Amino acid sequence: MFQPKLPASVDEIRFDDPLFWARPIDQREGAFALLRRERPMSFHKEFEPPPNIPIPRGPGYWSVTRHADVVTASRRSDLFCSGRGGVQIADLPPEMAEFFGSMIAMDDPRHARLRGIVSRGFTPRALARLQHDVERRAATLVDAVIDQGECDFVTKIAAPLPLGIICDMMGIPESQTQFVFDQTNIILGLGDPEYVTPGTNVIIAALTAGRALVELMNEIGKDRRANPKDDLTSQLLNAQIDGQSLTDQELASFFVLLVAAGNETTRNAISHGMKALSDHPAERRKWAADFEGVAPTAVEEIVRWATPVIHFRRTVTQDTELGGQKLREGEKIVLWYNSANRDEAAFPDPYRFDVTRTPNEHVGFGGPGAHHCLGANLARREITVVFRELFRRLPDLEISGEPAMLQSNFIHGIKRMPCTFTPGGKG
Repeated sequence: MFQPKLPASVDEIRFDDPLFWARPIDQREGAFALLRRERPMSFHKEFEPPPNIPIPRGPGYWSVTRHADVVTASRRSDLFCSGRGGVQIADLPPEMAEFFGSMIAMDDPRHARLRGIVSRGFTPRALARLQHDVERRAATLVDAVIDQGECDFVTKIAAPLPLGIICDMMGIPESQTQFVFDQTNIILGLGDPEYVTPGTNVIIAALTAGRALVELMNEIGKDRRANPKDDLTSQLLNAQIDGQSLTDQELASFFVLLVAAGNETTRNAISHGMKALSDHPAERRKWAADFEGVAPTAVEEIVRWATPVIHFRRTVTQDTELGGQKLREGEKIVLWYNSANRDEAAFPDPYRFDVTRTPNEHVGFGGPGAHHCLGANLARREITVVFRELFRRLPDLEISGEPAMLQSNFIHGIKRMPCTFTPGGKG
């Protein structure tokens, strides 16, 4: 039974120390558990940027650790906005905001306009049309490894599915999917030496990767303007709200957001879900005994358990109060989704993985409100399909080694994770 290891006092907790995020999970969970109990709204210093990150150290921020407060702040985008400095703890330099400032870093009315346009690709009807593609890709991924008896679960199963679906949606050629995968790894893995060499200027690394994706989308967009096809890019280029359509920059920024948010988060939910099912065989048997009946709650529990995005930052728009703490206009707050999803006040026995947990009002897709994840239902569909295929064809798949974790305080990522199963399946 997992138990968080609490530090001696809240004053020991240093989120600005990079070593904190390399600690064992029980120590990190213990720090958040202690904050929820003793100081749910606590002020923290910002990360001291090393020489390869040429931005100034920020003024600090308030950590929001309780579920109720994260939900309240998420609903009140008028008081806690996304467009002033972005959603990362540090303010993005203007040149980075140009590439990475898509609608998650916007406020209304611009946010509402852009979301209104792109949401047409995520309606129930649009997602229903994707069902066959999701099933086909899941089956193809299992086909590729089923006779091997072992593989890396992340790179062979969890990662290719959501990335392939997004590239299908946007009309990206199959030959470019690995390129897209590599660029998003750089953008979301800036703190990991595997993806960005130590000493590299990470601003330049992120901008280079971002520009590469923008250039790819510009090429696709140019072609679709001249030769529309049955893909989301063509739909977005022709969609209008109040007589306005997407600009080339908005389309490119949305693509960067989609391949980062839609690829990285879903692949990590699938990866953490498989690890949890291996670690909790009774829950796995419970789901396998009634896959379709248990799937809706199991998928929600996987997302809660994984919490692929650890935090988003907001900026206070006027003097207000949250969780009993007075806040001043211009101050930063950080919504710790990982902490909210382990809050004892919201989830009985929160460190227990329970595929039938209900209710389960997790914030794994961000909190409620204007910035709730647009692709949440697509992610649910992908998670369901991949586990249906695995339970059916590789029922004895087990995680056979410790996962290699991404070094990040933003993405709860797994880079690699070995698994084994009976060659030929049906073990």
